[in-house]
Amino acid sequence: KDGGSGPSLRRFDKLNRYSGYTDVGDSFRAGKKIQHRKMSAPPPLSLPTAGQFIGRAHHLPVRVYFEDTDFSGLVYHANYLRYFERARSDMLRVAGIDQKAAFAEATGVYAVAELAIKYRKPARYDDALQIISTVEQVRAASVVIHQRVMLGDELLADAQVVAAFLSREGRPKRQPAVWIAAFERLLKE
Repeated sequence: KDGGSGPSLRRFDKLNRYSGYTDVGDSFRAGKKIQHRKMSAPPPLSLPTAGQFIGRAHHLPVRVYFEDTDFSGLVYHANYLRYFERARSDMLRVAGIDQKAAFAEATGVYAVAELAIKYRKPARYDDALQIISTVEQVRAASVVIHQRVMLGDELLADAQVVAAFLSREGRPKRQPAVWIAAFERLLKE
């Protein structure tokens, strides 16, 4: 027996070379000066995906995590709303609509004014889902978005969302002209 810091930890260090872990147990016990070896940088991580447009439809991949499920292992119904929100936000970002800047400049914000959802089949832990969002109608102060949760070719949930553009005081406000133009381009594709 090696006292807990011998070969098994050294093996771990070789397998996990980016961890910054150094096995100092043997050197410390032997009274030796500890030598720290220089580690190479880990490979760069990719940023979270914002999805992409395929034709008129924005596709956002979502993995179902344990935290998304209820005690039965099925996705809790309210979490579909979170998936839809993420997909709408990313759809707007990819379309060139900068909600963060609009909020910072007090131009206005989107808020869900109406939502109708139909649950068809449950999603389960570790499913790889696609949230598909399509702009259906553009109005002066709102946009209608059709959203679907898909598992492969299976439709799991279907929603119709009206996102209203609001002033800082919470009143409906005309959307910026460049945003309306971006939505209209999506309608034509």
